[in-house]
Amino acid sequence: MHNVLKVGITGGIGSGKSTVARIFESLGYAVYRADDRAKWLMVNDQALIEGVKALFGKEAYDSKGRLNRKLIGGIVFKNPVKLGKLNALVHPKTGQDFLGWVDDVVNNGYSKSFILKEAAILYESGAYKASDAVISVYAPKSIRIDRVVKRDGSSPQDVLDRMARQWPDSEKIRRSNYVIYNDGQHRLTYQVREAIQVMNKLAGAAISE
Repeated sequence: MHNVLKVGITGGIGSGKSTVARIFESLGYAVYRADDRAKWLMVNDQALIEGVKALFGKEAYDSKGRLNRKLIGGIVFKNPVKLGKLNALVHPKTGQDFLGWVDDVVNNGYSKSFILKEAAILYESGAYKASDAVISVYAPKSIRIDRVVKRDGSSPQDVLDRMARQWPDSEKIRRSNYVIYNDGQHRLTYQVREAIQVMNKLAGAAISE
């Protein structure tokens, strides 16, 4: 098993981090989608299911075992304490799941020097601490609002409220090893290829230490 650099990829809502992650995938890089896996774990990990029920009541799941997202979303949107408790249940489980996934991918012959973890709240959740490097995807606020309104049917105010619960772009950029600008003015594929060069150098430096 070779050493593989664990690279976080993050960005504010509507920044286009999923689009960027797909470009990495098209170039042969494995991507763990933390938000999708967290949703999967919440309906498949028994200990996590019990924790969610203890926090929100049995009505947090329907008769088919599906998560009542509307109910939970309505509660945590107005209750930061409950949101914090939910995150404290979900994030450690997702972190463990990610490490298991990395082992599986690497043990199955993965030959690239780094692996990616796409997460919306990589910094806010503390998950960045388990990353060796971070790529941030940036887009101006007006573009992000427009994208999410069209994608989700949300109101602009809803999008602004969600943005307010995430770290400011300036802080993410300051802490990142590379920034990809998804503003319609910069070519994404070119930036991804440049990011790959930067990450390969970091991986080489980590191996030689």
